[in-house]
Amino acid sequence: MRIRVAVAVVSGAVVLSALALPVAAQASERAGASAKLSSFASKTVRPNDSLGNTKFSHAVINGGKDIVLGTTGTKSVTVTYTATDQNGVALTEAFLWQGTDSSTTAGITGGLGTDDDPSCTETATQGVYNCKAVFNIHPATDMKDNGVAGTWKLFLGAWDLYANASYNDDVATAAIKKLSTLTADATPEPVKKGKTITVTGKLARANWSTAKYAGYASQPAKLQFRKKGSSAYTTLKTVKTSSTGVLKTTTKATVDGYYRYLFAGTATTAASTAPGDFVDVR
Repeated sequence: MRIRVAVAVVSGAVVLSALALPVAAQASERAGASAKLSSFASKTVRPNDSLGNTKFSHAVINGGKDIVLGTTGTKSVTVTYTATDQNGVALTEAFLWQGTDSSTTAGITGGLGTDDDPSCTETATQGVYNCKAVFNIHPATDMKDNGVAGTWKLFLGAWDLYANASYNDDVATAAIKKLSTLTADATPEPVKKGKTITVTGKLARANWSTAKYAGYASQPAKLQFRKKGSSAYTTLKTVKTSSTGVLKTTTKATVDGYYRYLFAGTATTAASTAPGDFVDVR
């Protein structure tokens, strides 16, 4: 993401101080990201009261869903929120960050900024603005450290029409998770009724450090079965992955149907479901 400098002119006389937004990157990879985020939260730009007069509410990150990232491509994440200030709102800024203290670079483990300034439109109620920010996240360059998967916070800042600054560094939270993949293969096929079949598979997840997918070890996955002609799966048993993410178990074949594995996900890895593999019972 680009570094942007925001400048606004109020009533033809007041100019807001220039603010360089962070390059969207994991902070430990690009120290400049955490430095610029912390500068906005530092005491040098805080108004007299700790959070300022602009209040932020109704924030929704990515439609309320987890942000799931693979190893390539771009993920566009929309954030909507309301900014309220009886002195008006000239400009808002948005960051996604991870850490314990937004005012120090040491307290920030991850920082993401927007390409463009958020757009805000005043509602029919004076001083109340509906705003939208878009984060374009590139996992190949922005998420170099696997350790940043997990909970991230929304940092919002604003200037009113008199150039007074406000901010809130924990308006809302969202989980940024690694994409996972899951397979299932039932053999032999066809099989005689009552005979044993073996269902193998593999659970893998995105590794942002290597830009590849790696087996996810020691994770529970449910083996499920759906009878031919039915739309509902039932759980047969729970199987744990090996050290390389491999799944393997056996079950009795009784009727034609589909076998699959289901992974519920974790705090850092998204859920996934294997496509059902059909077995013809004769």
